[in-house]
Amino acid sequence: MNEIISQLRQKLEAVTDEKLRKDSHRFFKEPVSLYGVKTNVAIQMGKNTFKEIAHLSKTEVFDLCETLWQSGMQEECYIACGWAHALNKQFESTDFDRFEHWVANYVTNWATCDTLCNHTIGTLVEMYPEKLADLKRWAYSDNRWMRRAAAVTLIIPARTGLFLSDIFEIADILLLDTDDLVQKGYGWMLKAASKPFPAEVFNFVTARKATMPRTALRYAIEKLPEEMRKEAMEK
Repeated sequence: MNEIISQLRQKLEAVTDEKLRKDSHRFFKEPVSLYGVKTNVAIQMGKNTFKEIAHLSKTEVFDLCETLWQSGMQEECYIACGWAHALNKQFESTDFDRFEHWVANYVTNWATCDTLCNHTIGTLVEMYPEKLADLKRWAYSDNRWMRRAAAVTLIIPARTGLFLSDIFEIADILLLDTDDLVQKGYGWMLKAASKPFPAEVFNFVTARKATMPRTALRYAIEKLPEEMRKEAMEK
């Protein structure tokens, strides 16, 4: 299996772009390690390579993902997320523990947080709603990425009208968080919920607008009708 990782890394190194690598740093406040490969190219490379490992057991694939996460290379982390999500039909409730381990130990920026949570963890939570309790636990974490993960995991379920009461509960836990990336995370979650539930999100936001950070507020109301947005922004 080490040969698979070695070959993948050779392919990534073969298409690196030094200018892209340098330019990509501006999207992050934190230090990031990059090959300098376009995200869509890396993801497609991961999909192509997955065909070579699709016969492996879920545990074996997750172990390969662990190796990619341990590298700290951004593109390898994206590929790890893709490989894990490709096995979503095999997800079990206990897989949440592995995913939590990745968030707690390897996620170091908003991009890897969102890539892992939006699809892989979000899909598992849809399959096993009892894991919503764990997301609420994450919302109290000292780790900023776990707090953001608590919210962004529910972006896609929120768009389809799922888990509204849980979304509001997580937003309330994170309401006064001072980290702007956490604020943007739960604001984005509320924005997603505003598609199926515009009135409910509007009422939630306006009841808290005196204390809700403006960053979170602006994100939350972005897709609401104009009149609602104006009222929500009034001091």
